[in-house]
Amino acid sequence: ANSKRRKLDRELAARRAPLAHLAGALQSMTRRPLSLSALQPGSLRDLVYTRAVLDSTIPVVRERTAALRSQLDRARALEAEARAAVSDRRDSEATLLQRRKQLVALAAQERLKAQQAAGGADREAQRALVLAEQAIDLDQLVARLESAGSLRKRLALLPGPVARPANPAAATISATPRPQPSATQPPQQYQLPVAGRISAGFGEAGASGQRQAGIALDARGSGQVVAPGAGRVIFAGPYRGFGRIAIVEHANGWTSLVTGLASLDVAVGQAVDAGSPLGLAPQQGGEVALELRQDGEPVNPLDYLR
Repeated sequence: ANSKRRKLDRELAARRAPLAHLAGALQSMTRRPLSLSALQPGSLRDLVYTRAVLDSTIPVVRERTAALRSQLDRARALEAEARAAVSDRRDSEATLLQRRKQLVALAAQERLKAQQAAGGADREAQRALVLAEQAIDLDQLVARLESAGSLRKRLALLPGPVARPANPAAATISATPRPQPSATQPPQQYQLPVAGRISAGFGEAGASGQRQAGIALDARGSGQVVAPGAGRVIFAGPYRGFGRIAIVEHANGWTSLVTGLASLDVAVGQAVDAGSPLGLAPQQGGEVALELRQDGEPVNPLDYLR
């Protein structure tokens, strides 16, 4: 817009010069009184000549001034557009500044939440490691983790302060009863944690004579190991004799234990869905075991596959 306006100013200046000279000549002629022009010699002839010149000049003047007025209107329109553009830019800058302030405040809130969540997850992970060191065997570790999870759930269910109803009569109206899900419902969409052949079934006697509390699968090298069901990771790390393990706490007192992983991609406190990556099987392949427990008692996971 600025370049167009400068170009138009140069064109107007070039056209303004002859019109200025013509306007000056006309002004000098109009300033001479008509009576003096009649007394001067040859004034009548000059007057007739001047009138003829004016009759032929005025249409040209009007034509040129019409184009000049059009260009002046165009210049005014360009100036109006420039002012509108400046106003829009200022409004946009003010809006961007306001949005930037809001984003900065939101980012600060998210950082605070992330720090709080990370602090809670770190504390829970530390407690899980302490329980792992104190547990005599894997069964005791799972039992203690389940006990800690039950305590956490009971604390979360504690009622908070009840607000006094604005209408006391409304407090006597009971809510319409709704069907509640079963308190012992197993995990939904339960699946095997890794693809592979079942090498040991539930309840089979192992080499030590102890019966299997779950099933074992021959996993291919570096195979993806996934969560068998939706829940929350309550332990993720190495455990003596079992490689890296992951324990997922499901709803209604169900727990899944996956052992024999070479690497883990989850952390304590992380929520997972059925099929979410837990880690990888050993690079050379090996057994990945799955145990499913209901209130601490091992059950056959094959009975709950969906």
